[in-house]
Parts: sequence; C-alpha cells; structure tokens
Amino acid sequence: MNLDQRIHQHFEQSAQLATDCAGLLAPAIAGAASLIVSALLDDKKVIACGYAGAAPLADYFVSCMTGHFALERPGLAALSLSAEQRGLTPGLVDAGVQRYARPLLALGHRGDLLLVLCHCGNAAEILQAVRAAHEREMPVIAFTGADGGSLLELLKPQDIHIGIPHEHPARVQEVYLVALHSLCDAIDSLLLGVE
Repeated sequence: MNLDQRIHQHFEQSAQLATDCAGLLAPAIAGAASLIVSALLDDKKVIACGYAGAAPLADYFVSCMTGHFALERPGLAALSLSAEQRGLTPGLVDAGVQRYARPLLALGHRGDLLLVLCHCGNAAEILQAVRAAHEREMPVIAFTGADGGSLLELLKPQDIHIGIPHEHPARVQEVYLVALHSLCDAIDSLLLGVE
C-alpha cells in the first residue's frame, strides 16, 4: 500500500466510524444536552477533563461553552481542569492520580456536572475525578472508547455514558469531536429554541 492509499484509508475509517456511531450515540448525546441545560438553568456549571490526547478536547468543549459554538449567546458556566493543569503550582502537579480530583473537590458543588473524555476508560486520574464528582453529588457524562474500561463500573444511574466502540485512540477522538459538536449544538438548540 502506498502512502496516498494509507492516508485515504484513514479518512475512510474515520468517516465510517462516525456514520456507524450516529444512531448509536444520538440518544446519549441528547440526554447529556438535557442534563447540562438543566444544570445551567439551575445556576450550576460543567467541569471537564480529558486523558492524554483528549485533554485538549475538554478545553475545546469548554471554550465552546464559555464563548459560543455556532450561534451567538451569552457564555455558559464551564471550566476545564485539563487547562488548569498547565499552569498549576508544583503541589498540584505532583498530585499524580489526584491531578483532577483535588481541584474538582475544591471547585465542584452538588448539582454541577463532570464531563470526562478517556478513550481507554482506565486512566487513574479520570477514575479518581469520577469518584470525586460522586463524592460531591455531581452527575458524570463519560466519553469512552473500546469497552469503556473500569470507568463503566463507576457510573451511577444518573450518569450518562457516550461510548465509541473502537480500540484505536485516534479514531475514538475523531468521533469525540463530532459528538462534542453535536452536544454543543443540542445545548444551544435547547437554550435558544432552535429547530
């Protein structure tokens, strides 16, 4: 296979997985949008974090919330723990698996939401963040890949799982982006009454 064919194959695989996930993920994304809008209307906030290559996607989602996605609207209450980690004090950098849980316990309140992105579902810092969210009585919206890993075992009935059924992290993260765009659009539609 030559290089052009390899590149073409990446595009085909990504498009096929996104198409396959459309019907599978739509109900969970709609549920997540409703959960987020209910929290925002109750003066709560969304706190997001991601593992490895998904951390910038958490930042991006928060920028769509606090800025705007496709429609002009006031900023929505959201913050990214992934972004917070880049400029933190040495004490929190040294926190290891508590790198998200510690600030979440400091900033999160009952009724806020935690949105996590973790393709493997087994990253210790994400699992600790979910435990911390539950300690604060915060529902969780969990984006995973493959079989969902240990993260699925932590989810409670009020939580929402958005699972991309694929092993390759790059493919999973590509679908995360489409799913996050769909989520942002659904939030705007619910808040602004867009058909």
